[in-house]
Amino acid sequence: MKKLRSIGLIASGVAVASGAVGATLASTASDEAPTLSEESTRPAYKVDTIVMPWGEVRIDTIIIDSQHDIESFGAWRTEAEHIAHIDSANRYRTLTDADYRVVAAKLGVETAAIKAVVRIEAGAALQGFWAPGVPVINFDRAMYNRMKPTVNKKAPASASVPEGISGSYGRKEWAQLIAARKVNEDKANMGTFWGMFQIGGFNYKVCGCKDVNEFVERMSFSEFEQLELFGIFIRNTGMLPALQAKNWSAFARKYNGASYARRGYHTKMANAYARFKKEEAASAASSVVKDSIQNPEKTISH
Repeated sequence: MKKLRSIGLIASGVAVASGAVGATLASTASDEAPTLSEESTRPAYKVDTIVMPWGEVRIDTIIIDSQHDIESFGAWRTEAEHIAHIDSANRYRTLTDADYRVVAAKLGVETAAIKAVVRIEAGAALQGFWAPGVPVINFDRAMYNRMKPTVNKKAPASASVPEGISGSYGRKEWAQLIAARKVNEDKANMGTFWGMFQIGGFNYKVCGCKDVNEFVERMSFSEFEQLELFGIFIRNTGMLPALQAKNWSAFARKYNGASYARRGYHTKMANAYARFKKEEAASAASSVVKDSIQNPEKTISH
């Protein structure tokens, strides 16, 4: 299995990366502490961004709406269980059109737009789980070592790798996570990248979760919940306006960094968006034809 690409934003002013890149930035990280504007209700945070496995580290300034999604801590379950019931056959296997429509409506974007971003950023496989309730993860040792959890809770000594993971890569990543949890559970979860979109556990607040445990629970619940967290991540890291405007260059620069143009992310998203819009139009036309066949009196009356 190919190595997963992990993303993450740290709103704590601590630069992180794997290998030599992390070591290079360690000495300068303390100078990048986040600053709050006392005159603004929407504070600007200076953050360090990590894109793996290439090791590219970027510093960006984002606006985080501290009120959005905060008051709904723990309120996610009712909707999640309802959608999981509807998606019972696909809960851990694929995102449905209904899943995309729900998240698109919440973000105020076109369904085709969020589909385009997901298709390009999550890859063709769109894989969020290795087994039911067992999300795709990438345990990052360097990230784990940098985490400073406030709770010293350890997983029980009997904890083991979840059943159902068929690939050796998945078993290896979960084995590392389980071992780290036996030292400090929160630290291990924060030092791991989760789900279809490989969002770092340390981003639980940016994803609207009260703590990293809620973040992990949601990542483990369904692919719809992984999409929900991704949507909140986009909104709370200042990327939403570009997505709403379908400004693919601006969105890709924010999400993929300065190399976005060389890698063609903006054109890939634009092409994916055009393809999904074409599919939507074809589906709508097919529905009209089907309806006219099943209800000829409507066609005659018009």
